[in-house]
Amino acid sequence: MSEKIWIGAIYLKDEGGYEIVLKSLRHYKNRLKTIDNSPELKDAGAMFASVLNQQAVKTIPKIDETIQKIQNNLADSQSISKLSEDISFLEKALSCYEADIHKAEDTGHEYFLKLVGNMVEARDDLKIIKTALDKIKQYSE
Repeated sequence: MSEKIWIGAIYLKDEGGYEIVLKSLRHYKNRLKTIDNSPELKDAGAMFASVLNQQAVKTIPKIDETIQKIQNNLADSQSISKLSEDISFLEKALSCYEADIHKAEDTGHEYFLKLVGNMVEARDDLKIIKTALDKIKQYSE
């Protein structure tokens, strides 16, 4: 039996998917760093807020580690394939960025608009995010 190949590695390395993944990871990190200002958190109870803040503090180093892994392994297909261990984390970052773009569009809340930044570019990113989410989950048959 042949070993399955992670299509996500091909997408990240050869199709430039690393750009949206890195952008999403940076967005996710910024989101976690500014979570205290989130309108969603302000509506939550104090106990829930402290749990979210603790989780954010634990997650930020993982984001930095994942960004570094991607940057260090882009040159080698075998190395980039090791990122398949991080598929759910990459999905979380991409989904966070996607959700915040929608929140910025739908609510117009200053927090989300500032977090997302350039809305024209962000709207264009929505299609790329969808492609990335599809590709990073795929394995060869």
